Amino acid sequence: MTGIRLTTLLALSASALTLAACGAAEVASPGEGDFGGTGGGTTTPPTLPPGTPAADCPTGFANVGTVAGGTLRACQLPQQINGNLTVPLRAGTIYSINGRTSVGTDMGVDPAAPISGSVQGILTIEPGVRLFASGGSDYLLVNRGSQLFAEGTASSPIVFTSRQNVEGTTTVDSMGQWGGIVLAGRAPQANCQLTAPVTCTGTVEGTSAFYGGNTASDNSGRLRYVQIKFSGFEISTGNELQGLTMAGVGSGTVVEFIQVYNSSDDGIEIFGGNVNLRRIVINGADDDGLDTDTGWRGGAQFGIVTQRAPGSTSRSAGFEFSAAPASVPLATRYVSQPKIANWTLVGRNAPTDAHTVAHFDTGTDATVINSVFTSVTGSLAGCMAINDADTATSGVVFNSVFMSCPISYRAANVALSTAAFTAGTNNTAAGTSTLTAPASGTTLTNQVLTFINGANENAVTPVAAASVYAFFQNTSYIGAVQNASDTWWQGWTCGLTAGASC
Repeated sequence: MTGIRLTTLLALSASALTLAACGAAEVASPGEGDFGGTGGGTTTPPTLPPGTPAADCPTGFANVGTVAGGTLRACQLPQQINGNLTVPLRAGTIYSINGRTSVGTDMGVDPAAPISGSVQGILTIEPGVRLFASGGSDYLLVNRGSQLFAEGTASSPIVFTSRQNVEGTTTVDSMGQWGGIVLAGRAPQANCQLTAPVTCTGTVEGTSAFYGGNTASDNSGRLRYVQIKFSGFEISTGNELQGLTMAGVGSGTVVEFIQVYNSSDDGIEIFGGNVNLRRIVINGADDDGLDTDTGWRGGAQFGIVTQRAPGSTSRSAGFEFSAAPASVPLATRYVSQPKIANWTLVGRNAPTDAHTVAHFDTGTDATVINSVFTSVTGSLAGCMAINDADTATSGVVFNSVFMSCPISYRAANVALSTAAFTAGTNNTAAGTSTLTAPASGTTLTNQVLTFINGANENAVTPVAAASVYAFFQNTSYIGAVQNASDTWWQGWTCGLTAGASC
């Protein structure tokens, strides 16, 4: 999704879906943990018999009853979080997000001169904590000047999910059951262009929250080992919440080991800012996997995108990179400058060529290295498309990129796409995929999740990634996963192997 609203949107409805308990829904699959929570936090929770809800809630949280057939105590976060709040790991406890749950209030564009009366919030979530929401108007928003510290571990990830998932009624096709997570920061973005970025304020899509500023190193906190499941919600046409939305988020923010599963819109969408990402897994987004807009100038290394099978949105892509506004001359436009290394995009069997596995548009000055783009046999979507002359002119670069799709370039964009791709080094436009699935590989809507390099991918000589962008790490291989022994994606994700359903 690509639009940004500069005027305040209508307030979101605070209504939530009311769901009856459907029996026990404690999920104990590898990498997902148990909704009851029995360890991994910074404190030692009390011991309770399995299936026993906690008797009460921590101070600062509302007791809203039990869920999952009466096996878990639901403790609701306050809708306005000012000052410091910690979400502790406790046996028999799960936490509820109801309505727009805001961390702090908007402190404005300038950290040295916050808006009068504004308040900072700092939300800390302990490893192993599970949180759920019940409807599309339920989402977590971190305002400019505030921070979220959601730091799980490989064995105890933090899980944001839907009430339906807690109640055990979700399937591999479920999505769009709550709003998602929104981070708003003070880093530059394109709607201001280059004239006065310090006065830049845009409105985050799907919300009435503001973002932008002139602090490239702005710090919105740390997210590590986090699952975001069954999220994304269409407020109106072209105005959606994603799994994870980052708007004007600065490079001081840490985002790594993040999985977004079955978002009804994009998995992750980045509006401007300078945030960097590492170790990302996006499965089953109904629109794009990673979508960037309004001048993002950060980097992302090590990422897996597996798209949904036919029947979902026909215009979905693994990457959709764009800058805005396109009406401004390229010479003065604050273009997006995404840097991408070691991603593997697995496209679906698309019924049309309306989109591609990787799509570059409206003056995106992208650098893509050491990556693999592929799609399944019979797909009518090209592996790659450069959609406009501005993007080609702005200097999009491909080096050590291996493509394996039935169609290399979208038919409408063959000339621009071919010129850019063949100008790079070590690129393969029409290779034969040897990607494999995990030994116990599962499927997403009947599509096998294949993302581990085979001989053909590993035969490509990689670029020294750190010489391209300091955030990157050098590797001896292209793609996200070198071989079956490369297991960075295991333990904290769900749905990638048999027995680890989401």
